[in-house]
Amino acid sequence: MPKIIAKPYWYLRHGETDWNARGLSQGRTDIPLNSTGLAQAARAGAALAAFFQNGHAPFDRIVASPLTRALVTAEYARDAIRDGGGPDLPLTIDPELQEVCFGVQEGEPMGTWYDPWIEDGMTPEGAEPFAELRARAVTAINRELKRDGVPLFVAHGALFRGLRSGMGLPVNVRLANATPMHLKPSPEGWEIEIHNITGA
Repeated sequence: MPKIIAKPYWYLRHGETDWNARGLSQGRTDIPLNSTGLAQAARAGAALAAFFQNGHAPFDRIVASPLTRALVTAEYARDAIRDGGGPDLPLTIDPELQEVCFGVQEGEPMGTWYDPWIEDGMTPEGAEPFAELRARAVTAINRELKRDGVPLFVAHGALFRGLRSGMGLPVNVRLANATPMHLKPSPEGWEIEIHNITGA
């Protein structure tokens, strides 16, 4: 099983979409942020910009999924950091960070199939197996972690479950929309510092 390189990084899930609000499986379907999601992205950007005050730079680049909901969230973060007096960070797109394909379940309610997909290897028709998602996600993260500096990844919830597996953490934990996280290796394992955004 692939493991994530023991180096710190930041992670931000995209803001809310209408399908999130309705409890529908999105996967690769390119659903845009709704008004709540845009507001969440703005608040997350402002919170991240605050970390760059007084010359502090917690990360030096942003790497985003190509799906609109993640890319727009990443753009909000980049712009807020720049407009707040911080650096104009490079923003790149990594296709390997796009969300898992849920096959026939895309657009359908999140249901009883989801836990078995993660835990038992049951894969919906046309979907990406969880083991393949995990390998893809960990490989993408590790490619960036081999470089100097600290990245911020802006991507998706199911993809982060694959990363949790690659960090040896409990896997099936829901990730809130637009909540910045700082992930740090320690002798006891990975630590996740969650920066909750008021009203998000």
